Amino acid sequence: MSVRDDVQALLACPHCGGSFTSRPAGLLCSSGHAFDIARQGYVSLLTGARRAGDGDTAAMVAERARFLEAGHYAPISAAVAESATGTALLDIGAGPGHHLARVLDALPGSVGVALDVSKYAARRAAKAHPAIGSAVADAWHGLPVRSGAISTVLDVFSPRNAAEMHRVLQPGGRLVVVVPGPDHLAELVAQLGLLGVDRRKRERLDEQLGELFEPVAEREVGFRMRLDRDAAAALVGMGPNAFHGSGQAAREQLAAAAEPVEVTADVRVHVFARR
Repeated sequence: MSVRDDVQALLACPHCGGSFTSRPAGLLCSSGHAFDIARQGYVSLLTGARRAGDGDTAAMVAERARFLEAGHYAPISAAVAESATGTALLDIGAGPGHHLARVLDALPGSVGVALDVSKYAARRAAKAHPAIGSAVADAWHGLPVRSGAISTVLDVFSPRNAAEMHRVLQPGGRLVVVVPGPDHLAELVAQLGLLGVDRRKRERLDEQLGELFEPVAEREVGFRMRLDRDAAAALVGMGPNAFHGSGQAAREQLAAAAEPVEVTADVRVHVFARR
């Protein structure tokens, strides 16, 4: 098993920043640091500060994959794809790779790197699209990606390390950030007592990115979803509420809910240019 040459050319050693060459079942950097490719097709590029078992659990990733594959967030994927450009894509916090796969479909000839700290997400992302290279990595400890190698960075409901995103982008490259709007999942928040959306999210986004990125466009994507109980429970179980024990509780509460369960999706797709 190996990493595609065009994906390998985008990666950098997380220890020293060196370039990679292929070796049997893995990658070797110019300083001799070696990384194995798992049989599921992803490579772990963690440095030891985090473990591959951190991040989303297997159950959370399975819920997310099932929900996304059913097409419930298709308008969000479409908006992200319309905002991306170029031939070298990086998805930070890629999860099962669904959004990145839709972008690659829209940009024939492009390749993408899917990064996530969860090995369960990396496993699924490795199989999400033939042009995806999947790696376990921690965005807060540096992106294992060459400086100036990426044309578009995607960040969909994920942490944002502004300095690292700026470093890996080409001059003129784009950053596409998706954040929840004030009414996102409002019905489930009210009914189930879930975590609400931070009302300072836009202000915090400007604080995080303003020095290194120039706003180019902002798009509101809002739509109503008509979900069965299982899909509504998956929507809760695939996100941050699952870490607070809400996943199973939501499934129990929704067991008696009338179908369809109507839920509002409300997100903002922000496009930034690298300063």
